[in-house]
Amino acid sequence: MTSSLRLLCAGLALAVLPPAPLLAAEGSAPSDAELVRQGEYLAQLGDCAACHTGSASAPLAGGLPIDTPFGVIYSTNITPDADTGIGRYSFEQFDRAMRQGVAADGHNLYPAMPYTSFAKVSPQDMRALYAYLMRGVKPAKRPNLQSDLPWPFSVRPGLSLWRTAFLDAETYKPDPAKSARWNRGAYIVEGLGHCGACHTPRGMAFEEKATSDSGSDGAAYLSGATLDAWHAPSLRGGWTAREFARFLKTGRNEHAAAYGSMTEVIHFSTQQLSDDDLAAVGEYLASLPRAGSSPRASAAVAAAQTGQELYTTRGGLGYVQFCSTCHRPDGRGVSDIFPPLAGNESLQSPDPSSVIHVVLSGWRSAQTRAYPKAFGMPAFSILSDQELAEITTFVRTRWGNQGDAVSADQIGKLRAEIGLELRGPSPFATPRLAAILQSPNREQLTYGLRLMMQTKALLPDTVGAFLSCDSCHPNGGTVANGSPYVGVAALFPSYQPRAGKIIDFKDRINGCFRRSMNGKALARDSREMLAMEAYADWMKGDTKPKQAIPGRGNGPINEALVPDAGHGKRIYEEQCAICHGKDGEGARQADGSYVFPPLWGEASFNIGAGIARTFKAAAFVKSNMPLANNLKFPLGQGGLTDQQAVDVAEYFTHMPRADFPDKVKDFPNGGKPRDSRY
Repeated sequence: MTSSLRLLCAGLALAVLPPAPLLAAEGSAPSDAELVRQGEYLAQLGDCAACHTGSASAPLAGGLPIDTPFGVIYSTNITPDADTGIGRYSFEQFDRAMRQGVAADGHNLYPAMPYTSFAKVSPQDMRALYAYLMRGVKPAKRPNLQSDLPWPFSVRPGLSLWRTAFLDAETYKPDPAKSARWNRGAYIVEGLGHCGACHTPRGMAFEEKATSDSGSDGAAYLSGATLDAWHAPSLRGGWTAREFARFLKTGRNEHAAAYGSMTEVIHFSTQQLSDDDLAAVGEYLASLPRAGSSPRASAAVAAAQTGQELYTTRGGLGYVQFCSTCHRPDGRGVSDIFPPLAGNESLQSPDPSSVIHVVLSGWRSAQTRAYPKAFGMPAFSILSDQELAEITTFVRTRWGNQGDAVSADQIGKLRAEIGLELRGPSPFATPRLAAILQSPNREQLTYGLRLMMQTKALLPDTVGAFLSCDSCHPNGGTVANGSPYVGVAALFPSYQPRAGKIIDFKDRINGCFRRSMNGKALARDSREMLAMEAYADWMKGDTKPKQAIPGRGNGPINEALVPDAGHGKRIYEEQCAICHGKDGEGARQADGSYVFPPLWGEASFNIGAGIARTFKAAAFVKSNMPLANNLKFPLGQGGLTDQQAVDVAEYFTHMPRADFPDKVKDFPNGGKPRDSRY
């Protein structure tokens, strides 16, 4: 995260009048202790620490480098240290610095300090903030660093002209035509909240083009702005008051999730807002006339626009391979876990900087009291500029979305700006599903791919469980150590100890249908079997029989470990239940369709499945679960230790599940694994 974005994205770290429990009794002045508590609330919600903490060991002691278009500025020490901080500031000097950008010794502050917004803060709030900084913060002796700005920007006296041109020093004046709640929201957003610092475009002198919705330039206020390769979207009337409030409190709502520095702002700041303040902010933002160029799309059209586009275009197949596990084939995401792409207005912004940035560098959701588990989106900088252009164009133009296409040049330019080089080849070369379109039998291959990924939906009478091949072979079987299909077809025919004979690839497929999917075998000459076999043959590439295949299987696991099912239950509750359900029932969308599969019960794999074995399941879990746990390509997967993986596998594999009557025929020549369920 760049420091200037961290500074400016504090614009939604809303500092406000303290909530009711902190106020003194009506008609009386607050005590000193109450004033300090109120100021602490203001400082926390104003996210002062975002800019003024350069080191976690010295809160508010400054030193954070702030990259601006004119050079690097270092934030200052605002602890009450008398020599290096603001300990000698009188209230009048503090008030002048906050409202006019003039330090105690008379030098001008750079307008990276958003004093044009702070000027609107009430005298009472300013006194509370001063009381907290002087008496509620631990002094830290840390000298301020000199800013690194070239001439003429290093000449501070010239800032007086900037201040004369762009500072309106009047405090916020309520609009009598509006409700008390609306006015409170406006005061929060326009004042200490300084939301416009991120979300309002800037002029040639780096001034915000508007500091409120009034006046001739009012339509520019909060209409969206780009800085440091991020685009802060328009806040003008895109959501309802409730949706704005929920987003600021939880980091997500029905339409989007916070990204970039906004995740930190929400984690450290806006989730602290009282419900009344959140409602006030929501009412104000929802009332602003919508920015004329902001696209609008309805997620309701998503279901009607799935299907062929996913499998007949390079962008669609790229999306299927790298995005659909979390964001779903219809772009609706997963409620309260992964944000929707259908109808996501930030995704459709005229400036695609943020979506490109997130795709290249990854994303992690905000941690809040409502959603304490953060989810990560992998960094896809491993993909080429052309591939990313195809995928981002697809998501910006499907499901009713109205964004413009993105070019490979745009991807490359931003990649260079944020310093993410295209990585070289790895031992496991991830196949690209988009390459299917170059094959003469592409229709058969895409049908085989769909059967692998949508097995239950396309073969409801054959699959008994609510599972698909993709449940154990993620991303169409293209993930290293996720039982990939890469090269596997070359290993057949081969001897299988479980069958006690040589089997071919069709036998292997039918074994999965009967066991892992608790269903029945496909006819060997059926269209479906031939399509799945063709897809596996395409994934074989030029692999030769008995050739070593990097990334094959599920990776190593220490089978000398002793499983602890009790500990595994705790791991399951902490790491797995959010996707697979408290009782292993899986997760469903509102329409009843499964998003993540059940792990036990009649709807899951039966005891004859390989993954019903403790160590077999543990190897898969170790390499592939939990999803979105980090920024690792391609699913953010992994992170458990061998012991944790073994314990949780012992727990869920031994929960009740369907029997497999033909188990009596297994391992006729011996060789049964020691962790077999029967």
